[in-house]
Amino acid sequence: MNQSRIILGCENFFANHLDSIKNKKIGLITNQTGVDHALRSLVYLFYSNPDINLVAMYAPEHGIRGNAQAGEYVPFYRDEKTGLPVYSLYGQSLKPDSGPLSDADAAMRSFDTVAEGKLPELSMLANVDVMVFDIQDIGTRIYTYISTMAYCMQVCAEKGIDFIVLDRPNPINGESMEGPVLEYPEYSSFVGLYPIPVRHGMTMGELASLFNDQFLPKKVNLTVIPMIGWRRNMWYDQTGLPWILPSPNIPSLQTATVYPGQVFLEGTNVSEGRGTTKPFEMFGSPWIKGEDLVNTLNRLNLPGEKFTEIWFTPFYSKFNGLLCSGAQLHVHDRESFRPFYTTLHIIQAIRHMCPDNFEFHRDYFDKIAGSASIRKALERGDRIEEVIGTSAAKLEEFKNLRKAYLLY
Repeated sequence: MNQSRIILGCENFFANHLDSIKNKKIGLITNQTGVDHALRSLVYLFYSNPDINLVAMYAPEHGIRGNAQAGEYVPFYRDEKTGLPVYSLYGQSLKPDSGPLSDADAAMRSFDTVAEGKLPELSMLANVDVMVFDIQDIGTRIYTYISTMAYCMQVCAEKGIDFIVLDRPNPINGESMEGPVLEYPEYSSFVGLYPIPVRHGMTMGELASLFNDQFLPKKVNLTVIPMIGWRRNMWYDQTGLPWILPSPNIPSLQTATVYPGQVFLEGTNVSEGRGTTKPFEMFGSPWIKGEDLVNTLNRLNLPGEKFTEIWFTPFYSKFNGLLCSGAQLHVHDRESFRPFYTTLHIIQAIRHMCPDNFEFHRDYFDKIAGSASIRKALERGDRIEEVIGTSAAKLEEFKNLRKAYLLY
């Protein structure tokens, strides 16, 4: 596979833009994905540079080192290597109830849909002149790093703090878009804040500019440091960059590729594969007959993928410790593969096969869909092509809206 060496936003920043933060106190929002080509942590690069006055760090969901599971409270602490404060942007003022790992998915559904505990408190920004954001996203609206960035931009605008985004690739390319546009503000939540589609085809820097111009109540003084050499049709494995897990349940680019569809299983009582070695690629339950499901799905000849029967026992989350039967999704042509379209067929097939067992977690499914219309259409038994068609006009509107904010 052809690979191209690109220059990341952080590398562009250190080479060409350090003067912009000279003599200013810096706050850094990052996590384990904030590294350069040499895999040097942005925390190290900022802290060890004599020209940068790093005074605080801020941790999104999963923590600044990626050591917290989905839905897990991230506390305040002091970094043992730098001594700097690390403020939580995921529950600093609203600690969720603790519970067994088997309840992790329920905790996530509850905690991830509210704003409480996600906005940085003004006291956390008291000594900051400039906030720098550098986190690898996965190209899907239903992912909390986007909301963390937007909330921080909002609070920085209120306090008059400059905001810099160091841009990174959209790993599943910057051209493909799919899924419903969120109905705003009715279905706005931490897992989908603004009216963008499920698969948006934008980088974090591009999204920051879009949010700042279109949705923030007050504009922040925003600077996006772009990449050099990235092209919109690139997938992550064409960038020459190593894959750093953006969160514990996205272990590979293959996972990120299927996630824009398979994440919808979180809004059902079917396991999306959390607690296995192939989250989102494997799915099932104790009451599904995997062989029958695979035969049904493969007869559909969906573009770009095939299914095989799989048995698995999750070590946490749904059906913890129980043997599940289901399917594994194999993508063999990612250019034609349509994740959202595929997962709608998966849900429809399971509903037809197991009408007495299958359930929607209705509120959460509607939050991640950004609308109740998708679930209601599936409950009516509408053809999937009709379900997709209901969101086509809004998707086309978004395509036109985003043009002004594309950097590449």
